[in-house]
Amino acid sequence: MAKQKTSAIIRRQDRIAEDIYDLRLETELAQQAGAGQFVSVYLPDASRLLPRPISICGIDRRAGEVRLVYRIAGGGTALLSGMKAGERLDVLGVLGNGFPLERADGKRVLVMGGGIGIPPMLLSAKMLQERGRALGVTAVLGYRSETFLLNEFESVCPVIVATEDGSRGSRGNVMDAMKEHKAVADTIFACGPMPMLRAVKKLAEANNMEAYISLEERMACGVGACLGCVTKTVGIDAHSMVRNSRICTDGPVYDARDVEI
Repeated sequence: MAKQKTSAIIRRQDRIAEDIYDLRLETELAQQAGAGQFVSVYLPDASRLLPRPISICGIDRRAGEVRLVYRIAGGGTALLSGMKAGERLDVLGVLGNGFPLERADGKRVLVMGGGIGIPPMLLSAKMLQERGRALGVTAVLGYRSETFLLNEFESVCPVIVATEDGSRGSRGNVMDAMKEHKAVADTIFACGPMPMLRAVKKLAEANNMEAYISLEERMACGVGACLGCVTKTVGIDAHSMVRNSRICTDGPVYDARDVEI
């Protein structure tokens, strides 16, 4: 499906945790979006030329709505958080390659999210359950403290929770929670900070598991032209002829065996 820049209408926006916002957009991109993909949001400020890439947390194809849950990380996202229902935004999408949900068929699956990598995993869990072909889906979620979106995950599948301060679930990170609850799986889908993804890759390699990881990276153009977001790969990239891959177009989701992180 061709990428397109389109005008979207804000239907609603809510603060759901400290510096975490839930943005609902009316856009035709809802018909194309999939789990693990993202859109680039342009801000109504001429001084901010580059769009902000935000992972897709939810889609409602019937209502024509895309849901984005993001963290304020700077002036651009702070500006975005102040926008209200009825205002318009330009959005480029749908971007990137998402999670290969068919790889979960007939398997036990862990959907793992850490920090702001949690929102895209909600859509992944929902779509896996809708497919109904996995042997079981369990979410493992790691928070600093506030457990945003947790109630929604719990309505979709069993959930294992870790918090850094121990206020909910296991104290520590997602790997600590997995060990405590003796969670097992054949396939892992994961998104989160790089230390978490390295741990997932190592776990998968040690236990002969499949793991598909969504790499978080600063992105400028979002369409692979600037080479500003690259990761080292096992194979040679046909575009650059080196062992690099453009996360915005070749990713953000990779088979963990294919990347060196």
